[in-house]
This record gives sequence, C-alpha cells and structure tokens, in this order.
Amino acid sequence: MEHLVFVALGDSLTVGFQSFGIDVPYTYFLKRKMTELLSSAGKAVEVKIHNRGINGDITSNMLRRFQSDVVDLQPDYVIILGGSNDLGWPLPVEEIYGNLRWMYVKALENKIRPVACAVPSILGFDDLIAPRRELNRMIEQYCAENKLTFVDLFKATADPSTGCLLEEYSDDGLHMTKEGYMRVADEVFKALKPFLV
Repeated sequence: MEHLVFVALGDSLTVGFQSFGIDVPYTYFLKRKMTELLSSAGKAVEVKIHNRGINGDITSNMLRRFQSDVVDLQPDYVIILGGSNDLGWPLPVEEIYGNLRWMYVKALENKIRPVACAVPSILGFDDLIAPRRELNRMIEQYCAENKLTFVDLFKATADPSTGCLLEEYSDDGLHMTKEGYMRVADEVFKALKPFLV
C-alpha cells in the first residue's frame, strides 16, 4: 500500500484548541475527507497526518523546529498555519512573513510541497484585523509569484462585511469551534484535492 504523508505545522489553531471543550484538530476531519476521496477513487493509499501544533507557538519557534518536526518526518506535504500569536504580541508583520517564507523555502529545498494558510480573522479584537489582512496579502502574493498552494482561511471564516471572525466559527474570538475546525479542514481539502486524484 502506498502512503501519503502530511505534517500540519502551527499553533493552537493546528492543535484544535477550544476554550470550552476538548481539542478538535482540523487534521482529524482532513484525514477522513482525504481517505474517503482516495477510497472512492479506488486508490489503495494510506493517509498519515502528523499534527505538529503547539499552543501559543510563534513563527520563529516553528522555524526553529522545522527540521525535527517537518523535514525529519519526510512528508509529501507540510500545511503551515502560523502568525496568529505573533500578531498578538505584536511582532512586525514583515518579521512574521519572513519566518513563514523561510519555512516555504526550506520545504521546497527538501522536496516537500508547502501548503500556505492565511491566518484566520479574530472577533472582538478589531485592531488585530488589519495586520492579519496585511500578512495574508503578503503570503498570497508570495504563493502566486512562486506557484505555491494558498488556502485563504481568513476569507473562508470571516464576515465579508466586517472582516470579523464569524461567531459560528469561534468560541472565544480567537480559537475555533468544532464547526470552525471543520471549515478549516474543508478549505485545506479543497486546495489539496487536485493533487490527490
């Protein structure tokens, strides 16, 4: 049987942290969706996803652990979702973007396909929406210029009129509900589907 290996690298949004419940990582739903798709296509492929989310992590730490948590696992893909905690400190957007860009480069250097995720919006902390938009614009532009896969989690989970994270997707204004993590899985799955079948 063939194997398709993923690493999901990130912070509490990758852990699947919920303020008022147990962790519900989006990777659980993503693996199920990919497995069902491959099975229905008659492909004997086992999907393995290593969840390497750490609560409270920032992109400089993600970059430091990239070798051990990503490269050493020799995945086919790495899904990178980081920057939310950096923005909360607040660290400069250019610095956050630089860390993320280096992760994309390191992935490619090691023949790993990076999947770059936009940082979702926030609810109740309006001052932090503008830097999220700026960071996401930089990520999206880099992906367009370098033909990398980009997943716009901001657009998928935000109110289009206000830019705020939709209440149905959040339990505390920052982290997701189960429905929110399912939506993240849906968006990542849609981006990866063309490579799977």
